[in-house]
Amino acid sequence: MADLEIRDLTVEVDDNEILKGVTIDLDQGRTIALMGPNGSGKSTLAYAIAGHPAYTVTGGTMTWKGTDLTDLTPDERARLGVFLAMQYPVEVPGVSLTNFLRTALNAVSEEDVPIREFMQRLKSEMAELGVDESFLQRSVNEGFSGGEKKRFEILQAALLRPQLAVLDETDSGLDVDALKTVSEGVNRLQGPDLGVLIITHYTRILRYIRPDEVHVMFAGRIVASGGPELADELEAKGYEGYDQVSANA
Repeated sequence: MADLEIRDLTVEVDDNEILKGVTIDLDQGRTIALMGPNGSGKSTLAYAIAGHPAYTVTGGTMTWKGTDLTDLTPDERARLGVFLAMQYPVEVPGVSLTNFLRTALNAVSEEDVPIREFMQRLKSEMAELGVDESFLQRSVNEGFSGGEKKRFEILQAALLRPQLAVLDETDSGLDVDALKTVSEGVNRLQGPDLGVLIITHYTRILRYIRPDEVHVMFAGRIVASGGPELADELEAKGYEGYDQVSANA
């Protein structure tokens, strides 16, 4: 049994079926990449795993370490170690980065982490990611550049130490320097206690974060699976032809 087991998952958004029988396994200590063109359903899978209420599971199963995720709230999933780095992180005016992170850490830890310990951990992780301490006085994502938002997502993961990290288009909108910084942050988190699902339609992040497996999604289905060489093939040939594979599935 894999730590994350998704079997024949179907998901609807506004009564439109987006995922049409997705099956994926992921164990802690491994990294898999889910690739596909825009609109293929990759982000739908990410939000379904995280428990976004707009994404309705209509069939199949989704378990994490034997626990059925389907009826759990997002915060219950977070306390089980599930983390989502969003493609488009939202701004939260008036809520400081410091208060946001401490509240999140206390919620996941289910205890009140002493402020001194929290600040030591936070500043250490910020230094590793190259996040300036002036950010501590800013509101969550307000006025952040694209790279700053993605660094903040990885900072959250570094502080919360999840067991499953779903990275939805983490490379979107990043220049080369920001991409390297974010990738180094992800690589630093990798280890036997973390499973990583990287969702992307470009191969460039996979030059810095090497996956153990690659899956291709098209029209809500997994249409191809393989090793890292599959990403190289997609780089060379693109997604042409996968529409026919999906139609015949």
